[in-house]
Amino acid sequence: MTQAMGGTGTIRRMVGAVAVAVAASALLGGCGPAGDRTDGAADTPATSPKDALLATVPQGTEGAFRFTGRDASSTLSGRVDPASKAFEMVTLMPADSDGVTTKLSFLVMDDKLWLKAKFTGRPGLPRFPDKWMELDRSRLKDAAGAPSYDGADLGNAGPLIQAATSVQEQGPGRYAGVIDVTGGEAAKALEDGEAAALGEAGRQVPFTAVVGPDQHLASLTLKMPAVGKRKAYDYVVSYVGYGSTPKITRPTGSKATKAPATAYELLNG
Repeated sequence: MTQAMGGTGTIRRMVGAVAVAVAASALLGGCGPAGDRTDGAADTPATSPKDALLATVPQGTEGAFRFTGRDASSTLSGRVDPASKAFEMVTLMPADSDGVTTKLSFLVMDDKLWLKAKFTGRPGLPRFPDKWMELDRSRLKDAAGAPSYDGADLGNAGPLIQAATSVQEQGPGRYAGVIDVTGGEAAKALEDGEAAALGEAGRQVPFTAVVGPDQHLASLTLKMPAVGKRKAYDYVVSYVGYGSTPKITRPTGSKATKAPATAYELLNG
């Protein structure tokens, strides 16, 4: 799932890399900004439903908030604290064919990065302390692609709405339309190769969106069509608790530790 390529997009790729690394070990056999607008755009009469909807996408001035996201392969949840250039994200991957369930948590604050990792379902899986493990970016094979804070819209709502070819306001705070996910930043919000695999079907993806009473985006749902062996699914991102969510603080003391060598081996593949 990212507007910020250092956010959910790279986390999805890192999760995939971890899954591959774990499988191979014999232990178990984010996008550019969505168009130009100023912080005051929400106070300016929209020229179209699309502009009005884009104006509700989080831009970093709304205070800390929580988010959830879901695509074909994983579920994400966490919170964003734009003032601290921070986000905390938990991603869950359901049991694979070997019965292994993966739970990864990332915490980013400015240029710092922490990780929690838990694997269950079979004996002999990697075990890590239940603490935030601070990672040294210079020891990561793909340091430039590691999670980093690049904007508040971790769910890619902005790039996806920007790619909409039609948007209708169906009532107060309710929108629907069609998005072309086959190119540009919208394609980057999907899993690698998914946009190309969709072909023409990817040019007419229906979506709905809900805007809360505070005029901030509450949810965006895309009805992704089936392609190949992959079934149809809903791409969903939700944002809640604007301004009322606790700020993110740096983990210290007994809550944190330095990442062991095995963590780097896992992430680097």
